[in-house]
Amino acid sequence: MPTAADRVAQLLDDLRAHDADRYTLVQTLRDTVLGLDASVTEEVKYGGILFSADRPFCGIFSYTKHVSLEFSEGAALPDPHGVLEGAGKRRRHIKLATVQDMAAKHVAEYLKHAFQAAA
Repeated sequence: MPTAADRVAQLLDDLRAHDADRYTLVQTLRDTVLGLDASVTEEVKYGGILFSADRPFCGIFSYTKHVSLEFSEGAALPDPHGVLEGAGKRRRHIKLATVQDMAAKHVAEYLKHAFQAAA
């Protein structure tokens, strides 16, 4: 039976074969999330990669024209830069089209807040 790491590797391999630019964005974003803390774990779920600390806090989902960074409790996160999208009761997301969007949309800052809320 494949491990969580095997499933993540397969999802990334499939993405790389299909769209190299989106693969690069997903991998850069994934490295940023995993770099938050050694306790962060990942698994493939709902067609994307979900990340957890003590509890799930974000996920990366690749679509045809963008990558979405989803926050499980995004409605509770501070949004000083006005980049969180969504109107649901709890979830919010940031849409990214390029690696450069990560800096422009302050992704590292939002990830730190989401991680701290889940740890």
